[in-house]
Amino acid sequence: MTSKDVSQHKLKHKKASGWKHSVQTRYALFFILILLFYLFLAPKLLPERYDIKVGIPSDKEIVAPKQIPNTKATLQAQEEAAARVQPMYTIILMRNENLIVQILDRIERLNQDDQVSTSDKVSIYREEIPQRFDDFVHNFIQSNRNSGVYSATLLEEMSKRIEEQKYRIPEETYIKLPRLSSQDIQEMKPVAREIVSRLMNDQITDAQTARAKVAELVSTSSLSQRTSREVVQELARLVITANKFYDEEATKEARVLARENTPTVYIEKGDVLVKKGQIITQEIYTLLDENDLLQNEVNYWPEFGLFIFSFILTFGLFMYIRQSGTQGKQFKYSNSQLLMLVMIFAITLISMYLVSMLQTESRPGIGYVAPASIGVMLITLLLDSSIAFVCAIVISILASIILNVRQGQIFDFYYGFFAVVVSFASIFAIHRASQRSSILKAAIMVCLFGSLSVVALMLIGSGQWDQTSFLYSVGFAFAGGLLTAILVIGLMPFFEGTFGILSALKLVELSNPNHPLLRKLLTETPGTYHHSIMVGNLSEAAAEAIGANGLLCRVGSYYHDIGKTKRPSYFIENQTNIENPHDAIDPKLSKSIIIAHARDGVEMLKDYKIPKPIRDIAEQHHGTTLLHYFYHKALTQAEEKGIEPDFTEDDFRYPGPKAQSKEAAVVGIADSVEAAVRSLRNPTVDQVESMIEKIIKSRLDDHQFNECDITMKELDIVAQTLKESVMGIFHSRIEYPDEMKKS
Repeated sequence: MTSKDVSQHKLKHKKASGWKHSVQTRYALFFILILLFYLFLAPKLLPERYDIKVGIPSDKEIVAPKQIPNTKATLQAQEEAAARVQPMYTIILMRNENLIVQILDRIERLNQDDQVSTSDKVSIYREEIPQRFDDFVHNFIQSNRNSGVYSATLLEEMSKRIEEQKYRIPEETYIKLPRLSSQDIQEMKPVAREIVSRLMNDQITDAQTARAKVAELVSTSSLSQRTSREVVQELARLVITANKFYDEEATKEARVLARENTPTVYIEKGDVLVKKGQIITQEIYTLLDENDLLQNEVNYWPEFGLFIFSFILTFGLFMYIRQSGTQGKQFKYSNSQLLMLVMIFAITLISMYLVSMLQTESRPGIGYVAPASIGVMLITLLLDSSIAFVCAIVISILASIILNVRQGQIFDFYYGFFAVVVSFASIFAIHRASQRSSILKAAIMVCLFGSLSVVALMLIGSGQWDQTSFLYSVGFAFAGGLLTAILVIGLMPFFEGTFGILSALKLVELSNPNHPLLRKLLTETPGTYHHSIMVGNLSEAAAEAIGANGLLCRVGSYYHDIGKTKRPSYFIENQTNIENPHDAIDPKLSKSIIIAHARDGVEMLKDYKIPKPIRDIAEQHHGTTLLHYFYHKALTQAEEKGIEPDFTEDDFRYPGPKAQSKEAAVVGIADSVEAAVRSLRNPTVDQVESMIEKIIKSRLDDHQFNECDITMKELDIVAQTLKESVMGIFHSRIEYPDEMKKS
């Protein structure tokens, strides 16, 4: 290895060990991204905690960070709802008309017994009729208690009310009963039954009210004898009872149901819980403690959960970027690009968080104005679309949390879906952008698809929306797309300048023939200009064939020989109708002039603030190759003079560095191929193919590709692509083998 190779190796090692390729820096950037996610999600997912004590004034105003259940107010509302529940009554029908018929049957049988004296009959009736009533009630209650149809408390209430309202038959009525004949009793039965049945069909809570109607019904009945009417009236009053009773258990159940159906009373988000200077009561302290707003007993589990959540999102990005590198063994992006990715996430999160601060419960649609796709657009333009798709998913998850105003849930599907739609729309619309106006076109697509997604969501929803909220939401979504375009156009120059990123838009701008350097190249060195255009076409095709940046190769080719404008006549493509000045000067001087064009080009590109990737192509496209012509010319002159050469081969090599990227290597090959083919008078296909293979093999043997990651397979693809491109460009000059045989 020569001293120059050693120095190049040290330079490469130094670059690799810098912060842009440091593993520690890379992990630090991903850790910063974790913290970034944590900090912006914490206000939405973690409430602020306060250090307060009972009886001490609060030193700050405390507002509800979310919708908080108001336990005291809810309990009060439940008790008020229970108090409004009216007492529950249950109707129990005992078929009292059967009892009066039974009593009349007993009177009829006893009156027919001549062996019982009238006084004994009176005594029997005085004792037996009330007892029959008591037995009737007791048996009914006992049978229903055993069956379980009615609750025990209800039956107890029934027994109590019937006993309290029990009717006592006057003594004179018992005296009248023995006088009744069988015919009288037969006439009395249907009348008595009808009266009792009719009155007991009503809902009776107080038997006395129903008994008051008996006299009127008896007087309008078919009974003609006074005694019969009086007996029926008294017996009916006896058997008539209350049939509607207070049901304590049903009332309790109704009140429990009323409490359960009472909606929870909430303290709305943003409501003041404690005013500044307000004395903290035990009630307020309990409320804050129940909602985990105190520092006394801090629960760190939510913080830990949020950290894990942020780690998972970041780890997913980390693994995707790692796997998208060469065979998954190295990172696809440098730390500089990763830093830019972190900054893009920060800008996206800040923009969404600022919009979320404007949201209210009544106007949640304001969230649609958030430029959720700004980060995806910038990543697509400055990095590539593959990582943009992954970032779109992450940003959509973040948007569904940050823009969420729905209480009781972490994610808002509406905003998550909206963010996915606008992000994917922006990627598809801008991934092949070739000019700045493409950003505005992409923004229009974002506006349309964002508005369409909002319309779809609102139509699918529960239908609880009005025309005003509908128009507001769609309008905010449309405005969000325009805001995204404004921010992207404004931020693109910042990232391009700060990180030296060459976006497709910037490359297209630099390829404009009206650029001052290209105008200078065209007017002062037309031969070099034409050569550069041809190299651009060749290198672009070859680079795209191996998956490299073809646009960068084409634009880099336009500027790679810009240094020749300082001494245009010393380069053969510009020597039209003039003698070659190198014929009259020392080969060492010629070597210095030729080699200087790479260094001069880099200086000129720096003066015009051309991005570093293009400067690298101008500096590296010759690598450390040997100027064979001038080296052999110097050797020949030394031999003719009979002196020992005072120079070595290294003195006639370009200073390098060697190609550090695939793009620089491809431009270097295309540069040599174009110059070599141009030097042939009537090139054939075989000559072109042989020349291309010879050039690539020469550079490969000279170790010119040792410092870039181009592979042997890719070099074969480059050779094949260059052969096809050269045949297309120089087709009028190439003689094909069949034509040569014919001639």
